[in-house]
Amino acid sequence: MKLSSPAFDHEQPIPKKFTCQGMDVNPELVIEDIPEGTKSLALIMDDPDAPMGTWVHWVVWNIPPDVSTIPEDWNAAGCMVGLNSWRKNEYGGPCPPSGTHRYYFKLYALDTMLELPDKSGKEELIQAMRGHILEEAILMGTFQKS
Repeated sequence: MKLSSPAFDHEQPIPKKFTCQGMDVNPELVIEDIPEGTKSLALIMDDPDAPMGTWVHWVVWNIPPDVSTIPEDWNAAGCMVGLNSWRKNEYGGPCPPSGTHRYYFKLYALDTMLELPDKSGKEELIQAMRGHILEEAILMGTFQKS
């Protein structure tokens, strides 16, 4: 499985448009080679370089397996959006307090749909995915406030 974006290359800077200094909308994501038997996809975006520990920017699950593109500024209709570290059920773009941070978009192909309330966050999603992950893909971008 592969996860990429036309907005930035793996391990390269995320354009300002997708951050707190821009429009704060998610970049377009392209999903390829979903494994056979996938019943749903899940997506986690987080920043392991945050000073208080990993900061969660986006948590989405029950994405249909036939989705090949997550559009820019996606409303995630029909999917479940969990809580990010701001305690909001939405995308929150990169916004580091200082220095260059790494932002990981992690996509998981699952052999099931997940039954989780929308007040769930990254930890609850990870727990629910245990034993159901068929494959995963990672796209990492960086950002430093100007």
